Amino acid sequence: MSLLVDAAAAQRQITIRIAHADPPDPFVAQKHAQALTFKALVESATGGRIRVEVYPAGQLGGEREYLEAVNLGTIEMGIASGAMAGFFPEAMVFDIPYLFPNQAVAWRVLDGPFGQKISKLMEQKTNMINLAYGEVGFRHFTNNVRPIHSPQDMQGLKIRVQETPVYVRLVQSLGGSPTPIPWPEVYSSLDQGVVDGQENPVSTIDYARLYEVQRYLTLDGHSYGVDFTVINKRFFNSLSPEDQQLIRRAAFTAARVNQGIKALNEALALNKLQQHMEIYSPTPEELAQFRTLAQQAVIEWLRTQIDPALIDEVLAAVREAEASFGI
Repeated sequence: MSLLVDAAAAQRQITIRIAHADPPDPFVAQKHAQALTFKALVESATGGRIRVEVYPAGQLGGEREYLEAVNLGTIEMGIASGAMAGFFPEAMVFDIPYLFPNQAVAWRVLDGPFGQKISKLMEQKTNMINLAYGEVGFRHFTNNVRPIHSPQDMQGLKIRVQETPVYVRLVQSLGGSPTPIPWPEVYSSLDQGVVDGQENPVSTIDYARLYEVQRYLTLDGHSYGVDFTVINKRFFNSLSPEDQQLIRRAAFTAARVNQGIKALNEALALNKLQQHMEIYSPTPEELAQFRTLAQQAVIEWLRTQIDPALIDEVLAAVREAEASFGI
């Protein structure tokens, strides 16, 4: 009887709706490139028996809305970053400032035992399963007042931040004045002098043309954004073991496309921004000053929000990954 049920499950038509908030251009938006790759891999492997519908650009709502839908099971999948903390606070462990020195270390940690542990915790604490990690990228400070070489240069600068406790505490710890402003208002706020600066990956700075209203860029990489590729747990568990493995493989491969597109666009954007902005890369000694101040403030707060052991474990995982690359 069990074999008959499994066979029937393997033959039924299945639709997976996957939502994200990026523009529908796979060459500039890593989430869309990831979603299209996932769709192609799944549909080709199943001969169309499993159909994947991609909803980009917030068609099913912003990150918070479509994550809520995945958690409730009204849609099957989503790719999201910052809003994940509202459903799974442990996701904030990756928001520790200056946690990762580069992408290689970040990827090693995410794909390693610690990244797997976070995924298992999500499965235990929510109705979602994290199939793979993608990349939002390293965030950097820009401003219109002066070059930022050290935390002393941040003193008094009004910096637009996302409305999250981690970013507010980060900027405060460095002496800046954090000012939460919705993303659609950032360009005009910078243009009108409502704030002096902001922080984002270089590809976002380029895509949003913020170089038109910002003069200085400091490549401090204070935060590394992580994309979570999540699927509703009840839906996933209803699939045959073969389909589950197929979806896991496709999600893992598609996440590599996410990372590759992001890395390419970051490199191209940085080359372009060099023509429009004054760019500074802090020395190791200067970065150590940023790291000491920011990590102390954010980790102190984060220990009150999640299991403190997770903080110690991610720091240890980073040190291990660094050692594997000879850092």
